[in-house]
Amino acid sequence: MKLSVAIPESALSDESLKIDKTRKISVLARACAIFKIDTIFVYQEGNNRNDGSLMVMILKYLETPQFLRRRLFPKMNDLKFAGVLQPLKIPSHITPVNSKKIIPGDVREGIVISVKGKRFVDVGINQLIPFFGKTSIGKRVTVQFKEGYPKLSVKEIDKAEIQPYWGYSVKERANLFSILAEWKGNIIITSRKGKTATKEQIAKYVKSDQPTLVVFGSPEKGVHEILGGKMKNVQNAKSLNFFPNQATETVRLEEALLGTLAIINAQSTS
Repeated sequence: MKLSVAIPESALSDESLKIDKTRKISVLARACAIFKIDTIFVYQEGNNRNDGSLMVMILKYLETPQFLRRRLFPKMNDLKFAGVLQPLKIPSHITPVNSKKIIPGDVREGIVISVKGKRFVDVGINQLIPFFGKTSIGKRVTVQFKEGYPKLSVKEIDKAEIQPYWGYSVKERANLFSILAEWKGNIIITSRKGKTATKEQIAKYVKSDQPTLVVFGSPEKGVHEILGGKMKNVQNAKSLNFFPNQATETVRLEEALLGTLAIINAQSTS
């Protein structure tokens, strides 16, 4: 099952200090990596665009392999507290730097660079590799080795072609309804107004061939309140309460995300 999540930029509204907001985003990113989330949609809700840009920046930063971060993320205020971020430990980050260990079929993340008018890809080893793909200079790219050491030739591939979980993508949207209107698949709306989530209901999503989007509200507003009258226009959506015995107000978003994804994951592995 391909699983994605939608979270509001106002998810950080219950934290006042940037260091605490940074820690919270780190927990959200780690949860998404553990449960193999495909896409994280960050939607505008509330009036604090700064929180939205902070969340998007740190989510992207954490998903980027460490050796690429210095090239792709210059020094900026949003990353002031990057030292408190926890590593995701996903396969795309755990790669040997010894080129002699590379074999045909290995997949790496890299960045396209130009040297004396020729294009190369830097994949974090001790040499640059000629690059003939479509990705432009300065951009991140996913490559697969056609030949291992010592020739080291690569081809550009799409992340969807990779078998192990390779990481999430991050997309920004102006509002929640725009995400739901364009979504092609199942939608689970997490809400205290929904029916209690049962194993049988969750199993239906797990067994479905369609991708599933799990939608979360903010600390102040639930999804139904955020959508308002547009709720009736949402297709293929089911409102479920994953915490029927606990007041919604006492569940922080990071706890709700972890708990909800854990419940869904338990059904997918049972």
